[in-house]
Amino acid sequence: MKRATALVVMLAASLVLAPLHRIEAGPRAPVIVALGDSLTAGLGLKQNEGFPVQLEAALKARGTEVRIVNAGVSGDTAAAALARLDWALPDDASAVIIELGGNDALQGIPPEGTKAALEAIIAKVRARGLPILLAGQEAPRNMGKDYVDQFRALYAELAARYGVIFYPFFLDGVALNDGLIQEDGIHPNAKGVAAIVENLLPKVDELLAQVEAKH
Repeated sequence: MKRATALVVMLAASLVLAPLHRIEAGPRAPVIVALGDSLTAGLGLKQNEGFPVQLEAALKARGTEVRIVNAGVSGDTAAAALARLDWALPDDASAVIIELGGNDALQGIPPEGTKAALEAIIAKVRARGLPILLAGQEAPRNMGKDYVDQFRALYAELAARYGVIFYPFFLDGVALNDGLIQEDGIHPNAKGVAAIVENLLPKVDELLAQVEAKH
């Protein structure tokens, strides 16, 4: 009985004195926040057809582990997105895709107002140390040439000023294509989103490279 007690005491002592081996966690998958309007939110699409879901699936199909957060709100202007930015960006965000401005153009908001709101968003995201991919928009031609030109230029100007990754037109190759657009003539259908993702992937690769470089 005494021998058994002594063995228990020795075993307990060995457990206490034995070095603790920590299990190191593997690298965390990057979290990209897609901050946008209905084009990001997926208006008129099934849950698995929207831009964030299709982008994440395309990246994972190539062996890139990543999580895309859908921070799109239908109807948002750039100013509205700025107002919700603080709670729209999760603490674990690694990078941000900014897709905004379409509603500004549809509402005829002066380009300088859209530019100021986007600039404030970029400044706040940069203050968090997060890489940015800025996707531009085009204004409807019925707004007049001056408005269209000023609106288009504001994205390139912001991208150059802040050195962010730039994709000139989010709907490039999709807008005005009946086979890729929903009946409303504005929002992409599932095939249209797939085309956007394919076109945007090289820029997303650049974004992920910047995320990797920070670690």
